[in-house]
Amino acid sequence: MAQQHLESSEAYETDAVLGAHLRGRATDFLRALRQHRESGAAGDTADAARALRRAARRISGTLHTFRPLLDAEWSDALRPELAWLSGTLAHEHAYGDRLARLAEALHRLTTSTVAPPAQRAEHGAPAAPPGRETLALGAAKAAALLDRQLTLARTRAHSTALQALGSSRFHAVADSVAVLASEVPLSGVDAPLHRFAAEAEARLAEAVTALGGRPPYSQYDSGSDTPWHHVRLLLRLHRYALEVVPGPPADAVRLSSAAHALNAHRDAAEAAAAASQAARTPRIAPPTAYALGVLHADQRHQVEAAREAFLDAWRREPVSTP
Repeated sequence: MAQQHLESSEAYETDAVLGAHLRGRATDFLRALRQHRESGAAGDTADAARALRRAARRISGTLHTFRPLLDAEWSDALRPELAWLSGTLAHEHAYGDRLARLAEALHRLTTSTVAPPAQRAEHGAPAAPPGRETLALGAAKAAALLDRQLTLARTRAHSTALQALGSSRFHAVADSVAVLASEVPLSGVDAPLHRFAAEAEARLAEAVTALGGRPPYSQYDSGSDTPWHHVRLLLRLHRYALEVVPGPPADAVRLSSAAHALNAHRDAAEAAAAASQAARTPRIAPPTAYALGVLHADQRHQVEAAREAFLDAWRREPVSTP
């Protein structure tokens, strides 16, 4: 009798908590979609697209973490479509932010009284002769080159997003989310929600442990960023799970700081990659290539700083407020 009561309470929890959460995020998605359509004539759709992307990520993350409690065929079909949508909508915004970040960094490097990263001493060796004149000569052309490349990429991403939002594929996603707003397809499995939230936290902790030691900057290769990007994804899933099954309030600040650091890590890594790609442009002048090299080094140092900030936040003990 007690076992039947437990199973009944767990089934109620699944529908009342998980079902309510998914219905709420689906409603957010539909509200953002309506806002996007209404603001389309004015051309100011950035906020609506951001809200649409946020809702899509939260639905997708919840479907992933609590998959055993949901209809598997339905969940497995919807989740990649939501990932496609949020990824497509993110590109335009990312290119714009990347261009602004690199332009600000170039300005800082050319006006700072501190030697740029490429000129700093490494491992105790004497600093290289200053190349400020070369940097100043190349910075303007480097900025113009980055502006052309990233503005073109942003324009293409904008066109791709518009095409996606008008496609039959997107309408199918919107229809599925509209159904979700009123009815959540559950699997009928009786299991406590906190079990799946704990599993998401354990996967995150394991991935952080696997980061291990970091190679010095001189041994940098682009593959070193991959496990950090993976941790960022797992941290996002963990935080989304806590929106369904809240954890200790004192831990929220620590996780927020950790997420902020990993977002900064991603932004710096992608900005460094953009500077490196621009430096491979054929027939650019040596001062331009030099400026892009300094910019790349600066952003890689930002990557290192973000890694340190994440590890500091992750290891920080939660402090309860009275």
